[in-house]
Parts: sequence; C-alpha cells; structure tokens
Amino acid sequence: MTQPRVLVIAGSDSSGGAGLEADQKVIAAHGCYAMTATAALTAQNTRGVYDIHHVPAEFLRKQIDACLDDIGADVVKTGMLASAATIGTVAKALADHKVKALVVDPVMVATAGAKLLPPDAVRELRDSLLPLTTVLTPNIPEANLILADAGLGERPVESVVDLEVIARAVHALGPLWVLVKGGHCPFRKDGVAAKTDAEKEIVVDVLCGANEIIRVETPYHDSKNTHGTGCSLASAIASNLAKGMSVPQSVKAACRYVEAAIKTAPGLGSGNGPLNHFHSTFTLPFAPGHFIHYLLERPDVSEVWHRFVNHPFVIAMGNGTLPLSSFKGYLVQDYLYLVHFARANALASYKATNIDDIAAAARIVTHIFTEMNLHIGYCQGFGISKAEMENTEENSACTAYTRYVLDIGQSQDWIGLQVALAPCLLGYGVIGRQLHDSVDSRRDDTNPYWTWIKNYVAEDYVTAVRTGSELLERHAALQSPTRIEELAKIFIHATKMEIAFWEMYSSS
Repeated sequence: MTQPRVLVIAGSDSSGGAGLEADQKVIAAHGCYAMTATAALTAQNTRGVYDIHHVPAEFLRKQIDACLDDIGADVVKTGMLASAATIGTVAKALADHKVKALVVDPVMVATAGAKLLPPDAVRELRDSLLPLTTVLTPNIPEANLILADAGLGERPVESVVDLEVIARAVHALGPLWVLVKGGHCPFRKDGVAAKTDAEKEIVVDVLCGANEIIRVETPYHDSKNTHGTGCSLASAIASNLAKGMSVPQSVKAACRYVEAAIKTAPGLGSGNGPLNHFHSTFTLPFAPGHFIHYLLERPDVSEVWHRFVNHPFVIAMGNGTLPLSSFKGYLVQDYLYLVHFARANALASYKATNIDDIAAAARIVTHIFTEMNLHIGYCQGFGISKAEMENTEENSACTAYTRYVLDIGQSQDWIGLQVALAPCLLGYGVIGRQLHDSVDSRRDDTNPYWTWIKNYVAEDYVTAVRTGSELLERHAALQSPTRIEELAKIFIHATKMEIAFWEMYSSS
C-alpha cells in the first residue's frame, strides 16, 4: 500500500513549534509522507513573531506544482498564507490540480497574539478557499473574524450551544465541515463558559457538517505549552483523512493526539512552549489513554460494534416493544453467561502481576455478583426461580461465547483476556447510556425494560466500566503495533459473539 501523502502549504516557524516544522513532525508521527510548499518565512520563537518574509506567489505556485505533478497528495493542508495574493494563488492551484481533500487552518492570530493574516486577506480566504475546503479549523476569534467579514457579526460564547451556533454560521459559508476549536473558552462540565480558572474543566471543539453537530470533549490542561496547537491539530486531521478515516473519526483522533501532546509538552522556551509531537509511543496508532477510542473507531471494529449496540433486540428494549418471552429467555442465558464471565475475570485477576491489577479485576468480579443478583430478582418476578435458572441448559450462543472467552484466557496473555471481556463490559455501558438518553425510549413504568436500562447507567456499573477501561488503557500503551492488531481481532470476534447472543432472542 502506498504511504499516505500530505502536502502542507504554510509558513515556516524558525523555532520549530508551529508552521511547516510542526506540520512535518505531526505527519511523520502519524506514519504519513509530508511535503511542503513554503508561503512565508517567519522570525519567531515561543515569545512572539518578530518578522515575516513573504515568498513570491509565483514561486509558491511552482512549489505546489512540483509536488502535485510528481508525487501527488491524498490531502492538502494549508496554514499561514499571509496575504490575499498568496491565498488566491493557492486556491487557483488547488482547483487546477483538482485536489480532493483540503484541510484549512485559517491562521489569523498566533498563540502569542501576533496578527498573521491582514484584514484584506480574510475576504479572499472566504471567497476563494472556503468553497474548496473539506475541513475548516478556526478557533473562536478566527471564526468570528470570518463571520464579521461576511457581515454576520461576531457571536459571544457563553455556552457550548453558542459554539454550535458559530459553527453552523461558518459552515453556511461553504466548507463541507467546520471544526470550531474551543481552546480560547474552556467550559465547566455542564457546558457553561468558565468564569474563573478554578471553573475550567473541559475544552469542547464543535464539528459541524451538513446534517450533524458533533461535540469533542477533552480535559482542560492549565499549560502555557500550546505553541502551534492549531497547526498540529489540522495536520493530524489531514493525516487521518489521508489514511482513510472519516471526517468525524479524523477530528476525534486528532483532538486526542493534541491533548496528549500538550499534556506531555517538553517545556521549552520562556513563552508559549511547543507541544510534544512525538509523545510517548508514537509508533502506536493511538495516543496514550485513548486505546478504547481508537479501537471503537477502527473501520473493521466500528461496523461490528455498531451492529452490536444498535441491534434490533436492544432498540426493542428501549421502546418497550420486545416480547416478554424474549426478555425472559435472554435473562436466564445471560445469568449463565455471567457465571463464566465471573470465572474469566477471576482468571484475569490470577494472571495479573501487580496488586493494582489484581484488585481492579476483583472489583469487577464483585460487580458481576451484583448484576447476577439483579437477574435473579428479575426472573423471580417472572416466576422463574434461581434453581430453575441454574438448571437451564446453555444455548449454543452462550456456550460458544463463554468458551471463546475462557479459551483466550487460557491460551493468551492477560491483556488478550481483558480485550475478550471488553465488549460485554463496555457494550452494556454504551447500550444503557444510548437507551437512557434516546428520545425514542419509553422512560416510565409502561416500559417493562426501563428499570433494566437504568441499571446500566447507575453509578456501580459506571464505576465497573471505568475500572475496566483504565486497566485496558494502562496496558495497551505498553503493547507493540503488531500486538494491537491481534487484540483488535480478538475484540471483533468477541463482539460478534455478543451479536449472536442477541440473535438467539431477537425473533422470539
């Protein structure tokens, strides 16, 4: 397979933290091939921009042509373009070469506060570049400058909803997708703009497409090391697109990559320091702490996962239309499954090599006992005794699933077993939350399954999911890329076994 190719058209940062220098680091860290067309040279460091030298537009065009005529590009990313003439030249070149994917970082103001795009160039960007754009990545001030130039006025941001309003307004100007970056306005967890440093809890980036709005939340980090954040985020998005990811997947992965790069920044310089573009195990396909996100968004996993968590059996529980006979049969078999699930988690505790992992596995087993007791209570309400449940023969789906998990536990290492167990632990948490929040769910006693749904958003189950997730994240970061691929296959197979479990009762 040809290495994914990304052409960056932007300015150079002499200090290496932003611009073309940062772009190339990000693209390399994502396993892609980077090419550059230099639009401007800057004299800058972590304290500010001291001078800008514009590259003649004719020479810039020759750089673009040289790259696209020979090597070609899967995605083009633009950064600081510095002037209206440069923007016009770039737009003409991209149209001439029929570039299919374009990520535009509308660099107008540097992190340190310097103006990088003159006012007369904003209109050229809006008129000639935005209609060609796949993903536009303005921060809040940049989005407001674009809206003001279009005569739409600036929009204050008091809540996440205001970010969505801005994103929709900018989207209407032509780009296929707009990502309004919320780093300039951290929020409290309830989505209200923080008024004090103590209230800053999360950063929310809002992605707007033709028919959807997606919020991407990351923890707020009180750090001065944010030089080149916008450049790095846009290049990470471009790299992910070049590797075949969808726009939402590309954006989510890029946001997590940048969060980790800020969190592990080396602390260079006396001003706004650069990010750690090669943070931790950059050879792995995910940022540390984001293995589960990566796993669920892999194309080969996401298709199976979507079938699992949106299975007709699940939807029917949410709207209350599932036949009661199906639910009774499922409860009994799920009880029998949980017996083996507890055995497998006990085996995981045995296979663990440190006390923290042993204790975590033990906490999950304790929760399983709570869940089994809930099943007993449900079944007794239906006139089915515990003895009847335990004497019921396992159906073929239950036997196949439990034996697969236990076989992984016997034949593979600790993390292999944890990944085999993960679809059950994580999946019920996702399903419970989806059904609990869905407008299509019946949320009262007229739905015989509403109590069941509430169990999977209750604090004890949320805690069990958090415990299992932390275990996976801690150990996944220590694996090799080859092992990650093997673990993905285990996860896919175990998820298919979950689907087969639903299938036994979806038509009853």
